[in-house]
Amino acid sequence: MLIVQKYGGTSVGSVERIKEVAKRIAKSKKEGNDIVVVVSAMSGETNKLVELASKFSQTPKRREMDLLLSSGERVTSALLAIALTDMGFETVAMTGRQAGIVTNGMHTKARIEYIDKKPIEKELKKGNMVVVAGFQGITEVGEVSTLGRGGSDLSAVAIAGSLNADLCEIYTDVDGIYTTDPRIEPKAKKLKEISYDEMLELASLGAKVLQTRSVELAKKLNVKLVTRSSFNDNEGTYILREEDIMEKPLVSGIAIDKNQARVTLRGVSDKPGIAAEIFRKLAEDGVNVDMIIQNVGLEGETNLGFTVPKDELDTTKQSMEDINASQSLEFDQEVVKVSVVGVGMKSHSGVACTAFDTLADEGINIEMISTSEIKVSMVISEKYGELAVRALHDAYKLDN
Repeated sequence: MLIVQKYGGTSVGSVERIKEVAKRIAKSKKEGNDIVVVVSAMSGETNKLVELASKFSQTPKRREMDLLLSSGERVTSALLAIALTDMGFETVAMTGRQAGIVTNGMHTKARIEYIDKKPIEKELKKGNMVVVAGFQGITEVGEVSTLGRGGSDLSAVAIAGSLNADLCEIYTDVDGIYTTDPRIEPKAKKLKEISYDEMLELASLGAKVLQTRSVELAKKLNVKLVTRSSFNDNEGTYILREEDIMEKPLVSGIAIDKNQARVTLRGVSDKPGIAAEIFRKLAEDGVNVDMIIQNVGLEGETNLGFTVPKDELDTTKQSMEDINASQSLEFDQEVVKVSVVGVGMKSHSGVACTAFDTLADEGINIEMISTSEIKVSMVISEKYGELAVRALHDAYKLDN
């Protein structure tokens, strides 16, 4: 088998952890597998680099930040390759550039354009293992680029897809995908398998195990994923095509996203094109708008509400000022988004009604609602967020 393994920052956070990871990789190699490893920077290293940059400038150029931040993963890849070679396994460390990862030119948030797989394949044919520095690539004009949050996961999935790998293993400090956050609901159960679409919804709704872009790419390239812990040998959770899942539960999980802010525009001119103007500006400024609600217009005016990540609220305010929409602007950062996710919703009715009844029984007011084929999301007051998660988890009997 050809296996791509990815290890996150906590998995390689110290010399001892890197040695343990090397043992795990060696075991898989001894079982006859071809191995490509993708690594993150050691835990805390990226933050240290960002802090160093802030000593010189509060607004450093993104090009230079890419060059700086990419060094963390390079250190880890070299150290791991040294450890494996010392154990008797021929291993080659590669930067994103050496591994053939070509991106667009959007510094600090680059997207992978394609992967020239020949350098990695050349080493695999020699019987060597390859350790790739994740989170980074190179532009067509030779500039170092980084892929943004969750970039190492993205590197691993892209490499697995380009090599047509049999499996892509994502190692973190948790041992799989749970029905909800076990820190909120101790009765949460680990899922044996979940569909790409369900994982995509959970990832976008606040689940931290996998990053949205990596799941999207895995679905597009049909990469078989499994996420498991590097700290134990427990079975992980497989992320598969929906048709490959034997039993499709009504609801697979409850997600909570605490990084939400509600924005309300009052007295907006109720005319064609005004919504397009507002959301075009937000898109141009890189603001990720989620839920949107517009009231029925009265006397030529309407109210427009939407949610954005809290860390993009300042950008949102500036965007609205730029188009003179700030005079009627209101913000609420004391909200969370709680979501019910499951492919079984496609063929069963009453899922949304159960969610609404459950929150009503707990005295929780729903401020905004958004639905899709496999999701019901509700914006509620932040103080009721964890209570809502526990109540919904119990209502759908996810602990069984």
